[in-house]
Amino acid sequence: MDISERFWNASLEEMKRGYIEESEHFLCLLCGKQTEKGIIYPDDDMLYDAQRYMRRHIEHAHQSVFDYLIQLDKKLTGLTEHQNSLLRLFYQGKSDKDVQQELGIGSASTIRNHRFVLKEKERQSKVFLAMMELLREKDKHAPAFVELHKTARMVDERYNVTLEENEKLLKKYFPEGTDGPLAAFPLKQKQKLVVLREIAKRFDRDATYTEKDVNEILKDVYEDHVTIRRYLIEYGFLDRKADGSMYWRTE
Repeated sequence: MDISERFWNASLEEMKRGYIEESEHFLCLLCGKQTEKGIIYPDDDMLYDAQRYMRRHIEHAHQSVFDYLIQLDKKLTGLTEHQNSLLRLFYQGKSDKDVQQELGIGSASTIRNHRFVLKEKERQSKVFLAMMELLREKDKHAPAFVELHKTARMVDERYNVTLEENEKLLKKYFPEGTDGPLAAFPLKQKQKLVVLREIAKRFDRDATYTEKDVNEILKDVYEDHVTIRRYLIEYGFLDRKADGSMYWRTE
């Protein structure tokens, strides 16, 4: 199970704290970093057990779970840009008057109305989650879907891929196995997504790469490695510095 699957399968409490506990380690749901149980981690002249060090990691690497989640694509959060801005300011502890002045909208009572709308959205979300949990217990015909990666961009019907479809497409486009070369780069967006997701696995999550490194890895995959590199970034599987000096896997 990859980090995106663990993220989406986490309970609400696990998602709020940003990590899950497994038999031998703690796993960051935001980036995949692990801390091993029984190991003492030094940091800034202090010693931390695995769980406390994981909390420290989230604070240093991601600022907070809220800061990480609020930056996810709006198709994943369900928030409008306006609601996103409001939540950011509320989280910073701003008063209704402060928020109204910073956003330059209406009055303090306008902000209270926005708070009410967000509260209503919260109630609706709880009811929907409860219904989906109950449905999961009854629906024996629901297909298993490939989980969205957290850095997905342009989330639409192309992400509607079942596990069965995924396996068939991988066999079609990687006839020598998924560690082998790509037979052809598909034209259809859904098939592109399946292929790119698999290619991204050739990059380590904790590593950084130069453009030359990326090209060398991708040359073993497909002759037009520049196109593959571009689509890996476009689909949110890789990211890079603005000057192209460093690349890394994002999902």
